[in-house]
Amino acid sequence: MKSAGIISMVAGGVLLGGSAYAVRSEVGAASKRLKTGITAEAAKPKAAVADDAEAKYCTPEFKTVLARVIHACGLSAQGGRRGCQPADVKSLASISDQEFNELFTPLKERAVVVMFDDGSDVLDQAGKALVEERWLDRKGARYFFVVARASPSGSVDLNRKLSHKRANSVLFHIQDRFPDPELDQKVGLLWLGKEFAQLGKEYCEWSVTRPKGCTADAINRSAFVSWVDCQL
Repeated sequence: MKSAGIISMVAGGVLLGGSAYAVRSEVGAASKRLKTGITAEAAKPKAAVADDAEAKYCTPEFKTVLARVIHACGLSAQGGRRGCQPADVKSLASISDQEFNELFTPLKERAVVVMFDDGSDVLDQAGKALVEERWLDRKGARYFFVVARASPSGSVDLNRKLSHKRANSVLFHIQDRFPDPELDQKVGLLWLGKEFAQLGKEYCEWSVTRPKGCTADAINRSAFVSWVDCQL
C-alpha cells in the first residue's frame, strides 16, 4: 500500500510538472506572438502548395497579344466570330511581322509546323498525325493556336483564302477526332495569307511534317499549331 502511495505521488508530480511546462510553453509562445504580431493560425505549419508556374515564354508582351487575340478571334465566351485574318492580326497585335514571329519562337519545343502541297488545303497523313499528337499533349494548357500561312507566290486574295482553308482543315480534323462542345473556346484560328509574318527558312529546323522538302517558300505553305500554357 505504501509503495502504491509513493507511485501515485510520483505520477501526480510528473503530470503536474508536464502541465506546468505546457502552460509555460503556451505563455511563452503567446508572448512571442504579441511581440512579433504573428497570429497562432499564421504560426501553424503550412501545407505544401503546388507551384503553378507559367512557361518562360509567357512574357507580358506575349500575354498582351494573346489576350487581344483571344477576345477578338472567337476564344472568349463572348466571342461571336471564328478566327482572325491578316488585317485583324496587324491591328490587334500592333507589332511588326518579325516581332509577331519572335513571340512564338520560345514555343519551338511545344509546336509543330504542318505543311501543305502548293495550292492545297488538304492535310496529309503526317499532318493529321502531328496535329493529333500535339492536341493530346495538352499538359493542362487552355488555348490551342492554329496560325496558317500561304507562300509568297499568287495573289493576296487567293493566298488569304487558302490560308483560311488551311486553318480550318486543322480545326475540322480536331473536331472529327476529338469531339468537344467547348472546342470553340479552346482553338484559336489566325490565317495570315502571305501578307503578315512570313516564316524564314530557319523554321525548317522546327518539328515540321516535311523536313526534306522544306524551303523558304514551302515553310509558309503551312499551319503552325501549339498549345499555349499562359494564364490570363
